Amino acid sequence: MKKRQDGTEHLLGSVIKGIFEKKGQDVLKIDLRKLENRITDFFVICHGSSTTQVDSLCDSVEDTVRVGTGAKPSHVEGLENCFWVLLDYGDVVVHIFLEEYRHFYSLESLWADASVEAVKDFI
Repeated sequence: MKKRQDGTEHLLGSVIKGIFEKKGQDVLKIDLRKLENRITDFFVICHGSSTTQVDSLCDSVEDTVRVGTGAKPSHVEGLENCFWVLLDYGDVVVHIFLEEYRHFYSLESLWADASVEAVKDFI
């Protein structure tokens, strides 16, 4: 169990590094591990200011995770319009929004029982 958690933490770090490389905005890490019937361990949510930036953020996350961990997303949705793209890595699900869609859906407010952490910078 410890080894899996270390892998999840490494995956999270790679996801966040990929987001900051392309200047993703308002990055949140939501820890769902204490919730019953959760679908994943962590959500990472961020947004970009244009569909081009959203696409670039997705590419950066995929590339950084692949190089850092060797993992590929098991499922990707939303690349056809880049308003809301989901990258599913199993233990970590990444949501990359266009800014106005993030405000409209307010996904982070749906998980009020979870631990939400704003990620300010990646070192």
